Amino acid sequence: MKNNRAFKERLRNGDLLIGTLISLPSPEITEILSQSGYDWLFIDAEHGAFNPQQAQPMCQAAGETPCVIRVPAGDDVWIKKALDIGAAGIIVPQVHTAEQAEKIISQCKYSPVGNRGVGIGRAHTYGLNFEDTIKNANDETAVILQAESRAAIDNIEDIVKVPGLDAILIGPYDLSASLGKIGKVDDPEVQEAINRIADVCKAAEIKLGYFGVNAGAVKPAIENGFTLIAVGVDTLFVIKSATETLAELKSA
Repeated sequence: MKNNRAFKERLRNGDLLIGTLISLPSPEITEILSQSGYDWLFIDAEHGAFNPQQAQPMCQAAGETPCVIRVPAGDDVWIKKALDIGAAGIIVPQVHTAEQAEKIISQCKYSPVGNRGVGIGRAHTYGLNFEDTIKNANDETAVILQAESRAAIDNIEDIVKVPGLDAILIGPYDLSASLGKIGKVDDPEVQEAINRIADVCKAAEIKLGYFGVNAGAVKPAIENGFTLIAVGVDTLFVIKSATETLAELKSA
């Protein structure tokens, strides 16, 4: 898929890629956000209550906007389904060690590089472009791992050395929880951990990603050289607009 290829190239080149997170199993919401100018869409199957059969029409509704699916965990069942339904890449949460990273990346790559299962799905245009997809998927699929634990901080130097890793996405909220400061993403200890991960990734020339609930939360990351940005959540957009509109009318 051309949009998937372009996403991986832009990620590799260090272009600023601004996306937003979708947590509801709604092709309509996906379609609306895809037409709002975002560079990519973060389909959250880790916390969102939906399965691969619901995720596929979300990818289809996105049109030319690349969708990256955050799988619930680093197991091959979800990984191969997410890639076969046409995701531009995957985000895997809770990656703590280089051994985990190696296993996940292997599951994303076809033989002889890895052991991704071979099947026919939307990514292969249901068989019409099967050979081309098999030939190019290893280079065109983005593999993004989340560093969001004390263990990941301790092992980040080994994690970034694993071949096939395209980016590290810092999950600030889980990271703060792992450090015993849940939700306190601005706490000095949490910020120190984020900076350590960033420094190691920059030295290894691994691209950096960051999630924030609003523009103010991600601006410091952009200024610090993070290029894969996920800002906002579909549900929070609705809540903010609804509550502000109601408050405006009640105050009048």
